[in-house]
Amino acid sequence: MSKPLPAVAHIGVAVENLEEAVAFYREILGVEPEPAESADGATIVPLDLGGVQVELLLPQGPDTPVGKFIARRGPGIHHICFRVPNLDEALQRCRERGYRLVDQTPRPGASGRRIAFLHPKSTAGILLELTE
Repeated sequence: MSKPLPAVAHIGVAVENLEEAVAFYREILGVEPEPAESADGATIVPLDLGGVQVELLLPQGPDTPVGKFIARRGPGIHHICFRVPNLDEALQRCRERGYRLVDQTPRPGASGRRIAFLHPKSTAGILLELTE
């Protein structure tokens, strides 16, 4: 039996206006947003794009992680999330190999999923999220 491969779970996109951002996916791609939820100081609107989600992230304030991101870089791709077979084992491998972790242990994310972020300074400048 082969080992399950990681997969892209979602791409987080920081936005300043949810209505404008949703309009493209709805009007051009024909994708209806799923119900919004809140996590990490952001309103999250998931859009299912055939097995990979785009999560539109609207900051709930300027001092939130997404709010600070937009202040520094403007709207755009905030992070990429990979689904891994075992989050605890993946984080242990990261620690053993010297990757800088934002989250030392998994924590609850959107929809109650366990998540952990890796710092972009150790991942080629991209904020990476891992989830099961």
